[in-house]
Formats: sequence, C-alpha cells, structure tokens
Amino acid sequence: MDRVPVCVHTEDAISRLGMVSQIRTRPELLVLEPGEEHNAAVVLVVTDSLDEEAARALRWLHRMVSAKLVLVPAKIDEADLSTVVECGVVGVVRRGEATPERVVDAISSAVRGEGAMPADLLGRLLDQMGRLQRQVLNPRGLTLLGLTAREIEVLRLVADGFENREIADKLSYSERTVKNVLHDVTTRLQLRNRTHAVAYALRHGLL
Repeated sequence: MDRVPVCVHTEDAISRLGMVSQIRTRPELLVLEPGEEHNAAVVLVVTDSLDEEAARALRWLHRMVSAKLVLVPAKIDEADLSTVVECGVVGVVRRGEATPERVVDAISSAVRGEGAMPADLLGRLLDQMGRLQRQVLNPRGLTLLGLTAREIEVLRLVADGFENREIADKLSYSERTVKNVLHDVTTRLQLRNRTHAVAYALRHGLL
C-alpha cells in the first residue's frame, strides 16, 4: 500500500506534537518533518483560529506547494469560510472533533480530489455561495465559474455537436460572434480548445 506523505504545519510545537502523535501510527500515512511541505501530498494546517497569521500561512502554502490543504482549527465560524475558499483549503476538521479516523478520512478525501467539511459549515458555505450568485453574479449575467449565460448557451450547442454556423443560426448571432465567444472562454479560462471548454463546463455541472 502506498503511504500518503503528510506534513503538519503549525506555529505551535505542542499542537504539532499532538497531531503527529495521533496520526504517526496510521499505516496509510507517512508523516514528514517540518519544512517538508514541498514533498507532501497533503498539508495539515493546525491553528487556534483563522486569524491573519493563519490566513497568511494558508495563502503561502496554496501559492508555493502543490499539496492539498486540510485545515484543523480550534474554532472556525461563518465569517472564515470565504478565507477558507480563497486559500484553497479542501478539507476542514475542527480540532475538538479531530479523531485519528476523521483526520485520515479528510486526508484521503483530499488525495481523491474531494472536499471534507463539517455539515454545518458546508450548509453555511452553500448559503454564502447562493447569496453571491443571486445578489452579485446574476445581475451581471455571470456564474460562480465566471461564465455568462450566453457562453454557457454556446457551449451547450457545441456539446450537442453543432458547428459555429449552425450555432449562430440557432441563437440569431453572427458566426463571428460565436467564434468570439468561444475564443473569450478558452482564453480567459486557459483552455486548449472548444472540446476542452465543453469538458470544463461538463465537469463543473454547467451543462
């Protein structure tokens, strides 16, 4: 069995020792030493609260290492959720609930590309995202992924196999407009081509 390399990141040596003692004996994990974040598949960030210092550390890790980030805070509230998302955190386990089993589950979910978050926080996060969509993005014709309704409409027809001229006829656009829409989407989202753009939209549940 391949062991998942995990690094525990914290400014508090006692907190690190506590977390390491919980997970070091797990056969599916390989616990790395401090400073080895670049070699980790997952970094556990243990903190008392998501204050500015903790947020700064998360942003640095998100920018500098390829590892997935799992946050283990002593306390976290609704106001912290936007920072969690901004910093690329994929899992949250409250420290009071951080049994070895829950921590390993969060690590395993992160490795699989899945998220893990307490149900109450997930509900609040979804509420926040819903308010953002309704109050900010919808009036501007945008979605959370930065695609406009027109762009989604064009991609839906591309996915159905229509060529640019046919899409233009169906939507009463010029063929140049359709080409411009596809060019804008692929350029803005750094996608390779129209097929990649359709795959992106499908993967994010837009089609």
